[in-house]
Amino acid sequence: MQAPAVAAHGTAAPRQIGTAAPRQIGTAAPRQIGTAAPRQIGSAAPFVLSRPHGTVVAEGVDARFDSAGEAAAALRAGSVAAVVGALPFAPDHHAALTAPVALRHQPDPVGDVTVALPPVRITATLPTEDEHLDRVATALRQLRDPADDLAKVVLARALLLRADAPVDPVLLLARLAGNDPSGNGFVVDLTAAGGPWTGRHLVGASPEVLVRRRGDLVTCHPLAGSAPRHPDPEVDRRTGRRLAASEKNLAEHAHVVDALRASLEPLCTDLDIPGSPTLTSTRQLWHLGTPISGRLRDRSVTALDLALAVHPTPAICGTPTAPARALIQELEGDRGFYAGAVGWADRDGDGEWMVTIRGAVLDADGTTLTTHAGGGIVAGSDPLDELAETTTKFGTVLEALGVRR
Repeated sequence: MQAPAVAAHGTAAPRQIGTAAPRQIGTAAPRQIGTAAPRQIGSAAPFVLSRPHGTVVAEGVDARFDSAGEAAAALRAGSVAAVVGALPFAPDHHAALTAPVALRHQPDPVGDVTVALPPVRITATLPTEDEHLDRVATALRQLRDPADDLAKVVLARALLLRADAPVDPVLLLARLAGNDPSGNGFVVDLTAAGGPWTGRHLVGASPEVLVRRRGDLVTCHPLAGSAPRHPDPEVDRRTGRRLAASEKNLAEHAHVVDALRASLEPLCTDLDIPGSPTLTSTRQLWHLGTPISGRLRDRSVTALDLALAVHPTPAICGTPTAPARALIQELEGDRGFYAGAVGWADRDGDGEWMVTIRGAVLDADGTTLTTHAGGGIVAGSDPLDELAETTTKFGTVLEALGVRR
């Protein structure tokens, strides 16, 4: 079996392709994971992904790609030793992918809640809360129309933030990963996407694994269906139990699992997909999650190929994909890199890609940030509940920045 056709996320020619031969390359309190680690990484690193099982750091730039298809082809051909970076939400948007000089693997997550960041404040809500409620109402009319095929759409809103002094993206990563019970965090230099993305960084702490490949083992852990955590342990436990029994949230989650099954079946054997989700959590939210695993039919299929094959899932777009994406474009416009994917793949095909949620884009001047939060809308959704869900999800970034609401 040949490698799957790769969607061209951005059709412009890749930039600055190097010609040299490729080089070898919950509720827990916030924690401090190796205080020296964030400073040792340095702000010039084009990519860092912190995970519970370790951290991947890219060093140097051998080549840049604004086309995911070009990057995936270069990796399969062996003309680059690894690819790291960010995929956008929309297939016609430029990607931000880099072939690094080297990939460094560290055994632990990177996090440090003690690093100092400048004061940050919210300067705008995009759109206003009332306009977001109107957008949800528009979506509900379409979702409740028996003649319409749309079953779910994910709608997002944004906050514009301003810092009193430039924010170091790696130090923000350290705060985010330190606040995350599992040490999750990422930072990506978006310069490879060109134009207005030059010098900007994507920074966040996503809890959702889009796809991971180690040898022929493929794993995913989609999250869909959520409820806010509560400081009272008993109330918090009851909230989790209600989420696990919620017909609305279980149906929303099933859309994601069914889509991943359809995407992975042509690529994998021995797919193991549990019949029902389990509870997982961040500091802010309970989620329904389903661990999925399978074995690759063709070892030439890389982790980047897999990411392109399954992205976007209904967890961040909706279902069916085409009408959901069209409605998002109509109501929100261009999402850029929000609800895309961040990750890495090496010359052996191994790698890991996370869904780009719970993050922010840091402008080149270091003082302006834009953070997004979204929620899945189905026919049974309540607009005020959906607004409250986005407010809770903003907490990941706002807490790391020390923003009081």
